[in-house]
Amino acid sequence: MIKYSDPFDHWVIDDFVDPQLAEQLSEEFLDYNDNNWFCYNNPLEQKKTINNWYLFPPTTYSFISFLNSPDFVGRLSSFTGIQNLIPDIGLHGAGWHIHGNQGKINLHYDYSIHPKLFLQRKLNVILYLSKNWDSKWGGNLEFWSHDQQSNQPKEKITTIDVKFNRAIIFDTTQNSWHGFPDPINCPEDVYRKSIAMYYLCEPPANIDQRKRALYSPTKEQSTNQEVLDLIIKRST
Repeated sequence: MIKYSDPFDHWVIDDFVDPQLAEQLSEEFLDYNDNNWFCYNNPLEQKKTINNWYLFPPTTYSFISFLNSPDFVGRLSSFTGIQNLIPDIGLHGAGWHIHGNQGKINLHYDYSIHPKLFLQRKLNVILYLSKNWDSKWGGNLEFWSHDQQSNQPKEKITTIDVKFNRAIIFDTTQNSWHGFPDPINCPEDVYRKSIAMYYLCEPPANIDQRKRALYSPTKEQSTNQEVLDLIIKRST
């Protein structure tokens, strides 16, 4: 495990789980064309997600249960130094994420306040589960610095490659712009798979009350009024 602080606190952990477990988790993903996926198909994001506990096969169900357990949350607090973390057992926005060819997600801030629990979103944990992914296809997670004047991403600081069984943990409260805005260019039968988990805490005073993600337009979208209007709609 390695901790980095630029542009915001994050940790990268390779071989996050037993290799056999990682294989099982990857194989349990539903087929990309299964009708149970919730599809995001707009200029800001091209992805599919599932957070319905009833749809998770046994290994995935047990693993996500563990990630919500006091044991794991305690370990998370121990190595991040962040105390009193609260798991989101409802998996709001979490669970399975999958991207196919042309999948993308614009740079964004995650929601600030959970819309049901009214707690602050504090940590993201993302586990890559794509076997034999070629970094040339894209989809690698980008972390950007923050421009205080414009409240927009300033410059790309680091990129974390999609590597099977690699976990990324990051603090979402430090002007944490992240995403992969360039569309993936992978074979049609290959998918960027991940499990995402979110951890909450009691909100500090005077916190931003935003309950949805705030996106940033790509350079090509910066003058597209339809996209700019969508960003406002998507964040409110």
